[in-house]
Amino acid sequence: MWERFRDAQGDDYLHYWLALQSGLIEGAVQGLLVMGTPGAGPPVPVARWPESGADPVRLAEICERVLEEPGGLLCTLPARPSEPSSGGSQPFAIAYPVLVGGESHGVVAFEVAAISEENLAPAMNQLQWGVSWLELFVRRRNAQDNDSVLSEMRSSFDLLAAVVDEEPSSAWMRFVTELATRMQCDRASLGTLKGHQVTVRAISHSAQFDRNTNLVRLIGRAMEESVLQRDEVIFPPPEGGKILVTKDHDELSREQGGEAILTIPVYSGGRYTGALTLERPASVPFGETEVGICRGIVALVSPILELKRQNDRPLAFKAAESLREQAVRLFGPRYPGRKLAILLAFGVAYFLATATADYRITATAVLEPLIRRSVVSPFNGYVKEAFVRPGDIVRKAAPLCTLDDRDLHLERAKWQNQKTQYERQQQEAAATNDRAKAKIIASQFEQAVAQLDMVDRQLKRTSLVAPFDGIVVSGDLSQRIDGAVEQGEVLFEVAPLNAYRVILQVVEYKIGDVHPGQTGELVLPARTDLKYRFTVEKITPIASQKDGQNYFRVEAKLEGSGVADQTLRPGMEGAGKIQVGRGKLLAIRTRELVDWVRLKVWAWLP
Repeated sequence: MWERFRDAQGDDYLHYWLALQSGLIEGAVQGLLVMGTPGAGPPVPVARWPESGADPVRLAEICERVLEEPGGLLCTLPARPSEPSSGGSQPFAIAYPVLVGGESHGVVAFEVAAISEENLAPAMNQLQWGVSWLELFVRRRNAQDNDSVLSEMRSSFDLLAAVVDEEPSSAWMRFVTELATRMQCDRASLGTLKGHQVTVRAISHSAQFDRNTNLVRLIGRAMEESVLQRDEVIFPPPEGGKILVTKDHDELSREQGGEAILTIPVYSGGRYTGALTLERPASVPFGETEVGICRGIVALVSPILELKRQNDRPLAFKAAESLREQAVRLFGPRYPGRKLAILLAFGVAYFLATATADYRITATAVLEPLIRRSVVSPFNGYVKEAFVRPGDIVRKAAPLCTLDDRDLHLERAKWQNQKTQYERQQQEAAATNDRAKAKIIASQFEQAVAQLDMVDRQLKRTSLVAPFDGIVVSGDLSQRIDGAVEQGEVLFEVAPLNAYRVILQVVEYKIGDVHPGQTGELVLPARTDLKYRFTVEKITPIASQKDGQNYFRVEAKLEGSGVADQTLRPGMEGAGKIQVGRGKLLAIRTRELVDWVRLKVWAWLP
């Protein structure tokens, strides 16, 4: 018995184990082994001892209790009516769960005849130790299953790697050839579904083939037969398998001398896209394990092949299919968000195409004074005092600065003395009646008077005053005290507070819409609550560059409240909008794009 148990496999292992345990447990009457896989359905009886004459129903209740709450359990059984107790013994039931990794894989139960419960301790210990053989059996079975799964995964991923490395044109051929070799098939074929017809795209070990041959047509029809039934077709059909139509497979098998055929439909992207057909000698039929392997390989590789096929198509076909797919999503069921977005887009487009709005040109605007009066140095001299700086408000005749007049006073004293001398000499010449000398002295006297008059005027101009009420735009002499200035040098610039013009920088592709007489509005950052109106007066035909674009200078005159607003200052910069007229909202918003496209098309055309 031990030798048979050692060499047993599968269910035989369980039967021999239960028989050995019954021999090791004293007083054993019958035994029952219930096994199952967690998550794969309820456990079922897999072995019982003895094979005949046992009554496993007596152990059913204790098995259910142990399955619900795993743990060793002992209970008393009712006596058998046909078998009176012998020697004072009575029937008991003992059970122990089969735990592997904390999960219950079954339960083993025995009916034991014993005098009392105390006599069942050795039997329970033996059962507990014996369950370790079942744990070993479960772990071996799981290891074999894992090895099988790993082998299938390794094969699938190797095949996937081979297909991914191939170009789209050769990936199909590589796939069917590798699969035929791995599955020991004479031929593997792959086809794609278009409408209700399958077209054979690749045949193993055949770089080129004629699609009009009888063999290729039979393979295509066999593929269609599988796709139409939405299931794998195995020919010859296995015993106890699904009942499917195999007419075309039968014809293909007879054409090839009775070969075994397996066809698996290819499902990718939510639809059937083709089928895979494998052929090999009838002596090696396809089993369920091989069908599962092929099914997994097809499920793994087919999306890659479909993606390569789609990417290898001409651009026109890709665009057409994309449009068709979008049309189906738009007009077909589901995708409510897409439909709502399209309706919203149409609504916005209709509104833009029918609604009208003011067409206004926005441009950067700067305030410039209408008048800029320069205050210059009247003579060469030195700065004595400076009373104002740029930004100061000044009144008419208010002093701006004074120049040093000490040299002028010395010059005046000099010419005053010269004048006095010439007067005395003129009197002496008149007393001596020297007319020639008198005329010369008279000329010198007049020169001294003129020089004295000029010095007096310069003394009056040593104090520079504001020409009118306004603001000092430029000129800071506070850092040039006692510094020299030259005659004609601009020392200050003064602008009035109520005379401004607006300078707008209009981009060149909009300048054609700007004309003198148009009105607009100006908003300054310092007074965003106010809008100053202006009227375009002049367009300067000279462009300037800024930020990579050409701009034209447009001059406008402030009107209304802007004329009398004393808070405005030269150099203020804001945004101005020139009113051009009314038009369609869509035309206004796309005007720049349309103009740019027109220019590019005109430049591109011969």
